[in-house]
Amino acid sequence: MISSDGYFDALYDACDDPWGFRNRWYERRKRLLTMAMLPRERYRRAFEPGCGNGELSAQLADRCDNLLAADLNETAVRLAAERVAATPHVQVECRSVPQDWPDGSFDLIVISELAYYLDASGLDQLAERIKSSLTPDGTLLACHWRRPFDAAPQTAACVHALLDARCGLTRLVRHEDPDVLLDVWSHDSRSVAEQEGLA
Repeated sequence: MISSDGYFDALYDACDDPWGFRNRWYERRKRLLTMAMLPRERYRRAFEPGCGNGELSAQLADRCDNLLAADLNETAVRLAAERVAATPHVQVECRSVPQDWPDGSFDLIVISELAYYLDASGLDQLAERIKSSLTPDGTLLACHWRRPFDAAPQTAACVHALLDARCGLTRLVRHEDPDVLLDVWSHDSRSVAEQEGLA
């Protein structure tokens, strides 16, 4: 499980943008890739755990009727709430997933730079939570840094392989480069063109 003690608190105590979400081209490019890979133009209800300071949340808000963004760090929650303050259909809460998973179902779940902080038990629980709360037409997007670092007990490859095996979804698209791994899965295996009746 992820603990709010220590690691994340120290990062946010030092800086309100510890990963450079606002200014680094790597992060902006990753968000552009994330948004481009989503197979649907619009989602009814989305969940983004591990939202950090809300930069991705602000972009997801443009594609969702309702978005629940969450983080276990109180500073991150405050920053994210400030970032999306002009979008009343976005709610930001303090939650530690997977144990504090919200009620209800979602047609989009975005797991970005989060799951490799979980131990094996937590990762299993995350997959079960996703499986039980994703709607029949739902989309799961996972995005993780591929390079090893001390705070992550899991690799991006292991996380995505487990989600692929356990969530009962069809992988629609994958982007892989030396830095980042992004996968999109859905219950609906049709391509974007097929969904629009073009193929």
